[in-house]
Amino acid sequence: MSAESTAALLEVHDLRRSYGRGANRFDALKGVSLRVEPGESLAIVGKSGSGKSTLMHLLALLDQPDQGALSVGGVDAATLSSRELSRLRNETFGFVFQQFFLNPNASVLENVILPLKIAGVGRRERRARGMAVLDQLEMADKAKSKAVSLSGGQKQRAVIARALVNNPKLIFADEPTGNLDTVTGRLVEDILFRLNRESGITLIVVTHDTELAARCDRQIHISDGREVLPELIGAFA
Repeated sequence: MSAESTAALLEVHDLRRSYGRGANRFDALKGVSLRVEPGESLAIVGKSGSGKSTLMHLLALLDQPDQGALSVGGVDAATLSSRELSRLRNETFGFVFQQFFLNPNASVLENVILPLKIAGVGRRERRARGMAVLDQLEMADKAKSKAVSLSGGQKQRAVIARALVNNPKLIFADEPTGNLDTVTGRLVEDILFRLNRESGITLIVVTHDTELAARCDRQIHISDGREVLPELIGAFA
């Protein structure tokens, strides 16, 4: 097969991102390189302000680097048009954030199928695929309920269902259990890692939670916009 079949799902080299100008300039990311293979789970670990969320936004094509190269499946993201980038995000990636970003007055099913609506999928197929992922997450009985009526754990499961509805290759989870109690958070973690293990979905978790990070295949630690080598992590604690 082509070289693309052996390409990393994501590969970045020397990513840099700054905000502001002059005396107000802030260097959020100062040259990070990494490779993410299909089917692996990766934790991006760091304290608030370390640059880990900036890195995730660049990896997820939600922002553009000032410098550096980023490829998805061997395709250089810099060569893609805005429309192609949007389609790639919608069809290849799923997103699970700490904030749920659900429309509170829409039904659970309506929230879940939103990516399919954006992609132009027909109504009948949207409903079938939406119900299938809700059933997978034991949420089918809540399909007609308004999102505002759900518990925190149910809202996060609805968000995971929305992330899954387009059959993504990769899920980005940014502090996915940050708004949940310990028990509910653990259940949400279990769902994400089961999807990684059983469905082969690549998982990138952004977190400051060392226990959550330890469940991933590997971790990269970000401090002051740079990756910290494992033997130096203690120096930045």
